Amino acid sequence: MTHSLPYAVNCSILFTELPILERPAAARSAGFDAVEFWWPFASVVPADTEVDAFTRAVEEAGVQLVGLNFAAGDMPAGDRGLLSQPARSKEFRDNVAVTVGIGDQLGCRVFNALYGNRVAGVVAEEQDELAAENLVLAAQAAAQIGAQVVIEPISGAEHYPLLTATDAFAVIDRVHARSGLDNLALLADLYHLSVNGEDLDALIAEHVDRIGHVQIADAPGRNQPGTGILAIDSYLLSLEQHGYAGWVGLEYKPLGASSDSFGWVAPNRRSAGR
Repeated sequence: MTHSLPYAVNCSILFTELPILERPAAARSAGFDAVEFWWPFASVVPADTEVDAFTRAVEEAGVQLVGLNFAAGDMPAGDRGLLSQPARSKEFRDNVAVTVGIGDQLGCRVFNALYGNRVAGVVAEEQDELAAENLVLAAQAAAQIGAQVVIEPISGAEHYPLLTATDAFAVIDRVHARSGLDNLALLADLYHLSVNGEDLDALIAEHVDRIGHVQIADAPGRNQPGTGILAIDSYLLSLEQHGYAGWVGLEYKPLGASSDSFGWVAPNRRSAGR
């Protein structure tokens, strides 16, 4: 028995051999009809022409944008979000309207707010207070279009403070207590959580109602399913059986060409309309 959850290709980690605006069409050519992106621009507030080119590339490819990150800084250099960093908080706030505006235009209803690394010389409580303030603003903006903000624990980033689902839930609960907003949820990246020691079976059984988006990669290595030891299909089946009905983002580093990394997905399983 297998799950029937729909897949979306993360075009910020897959098809990187192509210019970013060509990646939605490449995902469509591979048989998928949904994509997700990290922040796809070099600047926090890109020019209107850049935004128009991006939205046009998604629309003309005939794919649905189902996940988009708020600007998170220079990811290759080690940045993992701006919202908890005092020196960069204004950048995050400036980015919120742009991100949600793209989502509104393309029908995307999930926005990932990477929390940000701890900053030397700034007490953790100050960063957490700032993060809560900024997440209220982001969630309020998302709520205007019926969208949600997801919070992601990640691995492999020494100074990133959210490692487990419990860490993310504490942030979500803090924002809810402050604002009453209920459109924040966990981004359950099964790779990151498993690497950080999360009991995925227990998380799914006990907290599936708090999961707003799912991403997958195998471990170790963060490559496509079947290259490691994670029982990914079993976890996805459990998610579905416990009531998760959202998308599953393919957020893995392909071994070989991206177009050759989908062999584990039957062609008739790549489209949500199957």
